[in-house]
Amino acid sequence: MSGVLDRFSLSGRRVLVTGGSRGLGRAMATGLAEAGARVAAVARTPAQDEPGSGVVNLAGDVADTARLGALVDEAERVLGGTVDSVVHAAGVQHRSPAVDFPLEEWERLIRVNLTAPFVLSQEVARRQIDANLEGSHVFVASLTSTLGLPNIAAYGATKSGVMGIVRSLAVEWAPQGIRVNAVGPGYFRTALTESLFQDDEARERLMKRIPQKRFGSPDDLAGALVFLASDASAYVTGQLLMVDGGWTAA
Repeated sequence: MSGVLDRFSLSGRRVLVTGGSRGLGRAMATGLAEAGARVAAVARTPAQDEPGSGVVNLAGDVADTARLGALVDEAERVLGGTVDSVVHAAGVQHRSPAVDFPLEEWERLIRVNLTAPFVLSQEVARRQIDANLEGSHVFVASLTSTLGLPNIAAYGATKSGVMGIVRSLAVEWAPQGIRVNAVGPGYFRTALTESLFQDDEARERLMKRIPQKRFGSPDDLAGALVFLASDASAYVTGQLLMVDGGWTAA
């Protein structure tokens, strides 16, 4: 019987991470690689490969759902086999009062944040089932998966929808040994939240709301991702793991 620390190891695992060139997606890809996984990090503008990092960077746009099959083909080629885990870190944001929210922005967020991860998980799961391979799919949820925030109606809709997908796929794919979970970041300083951090009043208001009295660092997500991708969470599926400094508990 392996020890508990062995169950956190991702040695030999092949992981596909979308949105993996910067911000939270990059931190996730790096953390998974440090746990032993070989990672294919996909982004529209990929990062530069760093020899020995365990991360291979691929160009791809998840919004182009017709090409997601070809994207998985390329990931399997560089990883050397069927993908064991997929992490859906790609996402976009648009801030606007609901009464003025542009329809084209609504549709863009739905396509990137909700439709694309579902279609990609479809593609990966088909291959896992055909290969009789157990797997882990990790979606990226949000504070807005559980509560409402102003001026981000489309984002809230997509992140609430993500949890509907997670619960449905978790139940449907459990007999095949495929687990489906989500990680829910709180406030981290990334490109999606930079406009808030530039506003001194908003930044101070957010800080007061966080019980741990600090914003998240991208590295704070690594442990949660390793847990959900590894055998340490073998009996965990359909769940949302919040990494928010206590925001949703307060």
